[in-house]
Amino acid sequence: MSALIAALILLVFFFFTWWLSVRLENYSFVDVTWSLSFAPVAVWYALTGQGWSIRRIAIAVLVSFWSLRLGVYLWKRVASHHPKEDVRYAVLRQRWASNPHRAFLLFFLAQAVLVWLLMLPVRLIANRPETAFDLLEGLGLIVWVFALIGEGIADAQLARFKRTNTDSKAICQIGLWHYSRHPNYFFQSLLWWGLFLMTLPAPWGWMAIVAPLAMLHFLLNVTGIPLTEKLSIDKRGEIYRDYQRTTSAFVPWFPKN
Repeated sequence: MSALIAALILLVFFFFTWWLSVRLENYSFVDVTWSLSFAPVAVWYALTGQGWSIRRIAIAVLVSFWSLRLGVYLWKRVASHHPKEDVRYAVLRQRWASNPHRAFLLFFLAQAVLVWLLMLPVRLIANRPETAFDLLEGLGLIVWVFALIGEGIADAQLARFKRTNTDSKAICQIGLWHYSRHPNYFFQSLLWWGLFLMTLPAPWGWMAIVAPLAMLHFLLNVTGIPLTEKLSIDKRGEIYRDYQRTTSAFVPWFPKN
């Protein structure tokens, strides 16, 4: 029942965002909703879980902190551009020109389904009865914190570059962006692998593998890198292709000569 109510919470949350986006003529707000929607679901699973209360509180705090940090960061970015729509959604609006409202509604609801799926590890953790933490949970926590810090640094470096750079075709290659074209996506994926490690000791914890795999698939093959790279090539041309030839797409690594 708790999973069903979580699904209803997400559907209402994303439907309202779609309704608001239609009226504001800016579908970029879905990025903010996607980020913030993890927090209420994490709190709900913590409140309704049957496991050790300390573990339930800990996982709710971890996920909510990440959710709110990313949500506030994206809110600032979207609000600074409004009413100008993020170029990714402008492209999708053109692609779905025959019926954009319906297409974006389905897109928004698909995001709700993805969040529900990604929160499976939290539900399993919140129902784990053991009253002590173990080694896998500790390792998962280390990975989670490392990824949280990495994602925050990547976002801050990109935001600083955009504030100080005046060339619209310039590419951010400072800090982590010198070693990966998408370090923010890499650390976002790593977060869910850390969460998977924390889930493994729970009953049926192995099933949580679907969450990091789903996150990885969407980042690598759907709405993450492919669309971002296409738009960057359209905007910067050969400059970005040179960046592609020398710099790792995902996992941070030393650039090629």
